[in-house]
Amino acid sequence: MTLTFTDEQEELRASVRRFLADKSPSEAVRRWMESEEGHDPAVWRQMAEQLGLQGLALPEEYGGAGYGPVELGIVLEEMGRALLPAPFLSSVALAGQALAVSGDDAAKQRWLPGIVDGTRTAALAVSEEGSSWTLEGVRTTATPKGEGWALEGTKTFVIDGGSADLLLVVARTDEGPALFAVEGADGVSRSPLTALDPTRRLAHVTLEAAPAVRVGPAGDQAGYLRDVLDLAIVALAAEQVGAAQACLDLSVEYAKIRVQFGRPIGSFQAIKHKCADMLLEVESAKSAVYNAASVAAERIAGAGEELPIAAALAGAYCSTTAVHAAKETVQIHGGIGYTWEHDAHLYLKRAKSSELLFGAPAAHRARLATLVGI
Repeated sequence: MTLTFTDEQEELRASVRRFLADKSPSEAVRRWMESEEGHDPAVWRQMAEQLGLQGLALPEEYGGAGYGPVELGIVLEEMGRALLPAPFLSSVALAGQALAVSGDDAAKQRWLPGIVDGTRTAALAVSEEGSSWTLEGVRTTATPKGEGWALEGTKTFVIDGGSADLLLVVARTDEGPALFAVEGADGVSRSPLTALDPTRRLAHVTLEAAPAVRVGPAGDQAGYLRDVLDLAIVALAAEQVGAAQACLDLSVEYAKIRVQFGRPIGSFQAIKHKCADMLLEVESAKSAVYNAASVAAERIAGAGEELPIAAALAGAYCSTTAVHAAKETVQIHGGIGYTWEHDAHLYLKRAKSSELLFGAPAAHRARLATLVGI
């Protein structure tokens, strides 16, 4: 395991940052989050055709570049920094990774090429009413029907679930939990949720005898699905680190130029302490998520037995860091930070929404304690 990046990885970061600075400035983010699609389809196509971001961490035999969670984490970190409204987390980091590690060649051949070239979007549906991002809370059922399966149940807080071309649904069978692919509208009803974060679309999905295709290994898929959930936690943590870094940068820059009582507010001890604490937390969060991404890469390669521990640690620490950094950014900016015109509130809404998306920090800490035997 290494926590340093190669020159190629640093160039990837620089390229993505330049692209997002040009294509996803604050003004564009605000315009897209109010649009019907929730993102800019032209920018989405450019991401696929010019930068190849959708296929970056997907297998080469399906059109991808064949990289892994480390490179994907770099891209997500930069997207979190820019608050990019796009179905990248849902389609690539969640559904794409779930298909890539499924071991199901037919499913990968059928759906991954479309995800890679940006013509197909996908969503991963796990959480249900009254449950969290765990297999234990899944009550949706799957029963054999003809040559396929039929799904019954409801899923909520599905990222981009209202617009995704493909739904990957975790459901229960007589053998245990399994993953199923749902295409088309038969037996599927979707309703948008009013979300705290306007830059990320969430949906409620109801399945009534919805035709589905089973994805992944035969039998009880609990082990495979736990890896999928951990990969999702690591991906979200990378995005949270990017948002936290953006908050730190905004705060430091404002502290340099905002003058109060005849001197920059950055010269006041209270502001110095806030910025110093934010820096310590952001750097620690980076270490947590870079470690988790490295362990995830090892896991995909057949090792990485510590992925559950690394994912739980990253999920707990990065969520807390992003929320604290966003809150401190509002405080440092004072009155302007509370206004709709400033971006601070967008980062706070993204951080707070993401904090609960795949389980609250307390849930990750409890899981971590169990895993290490405390």
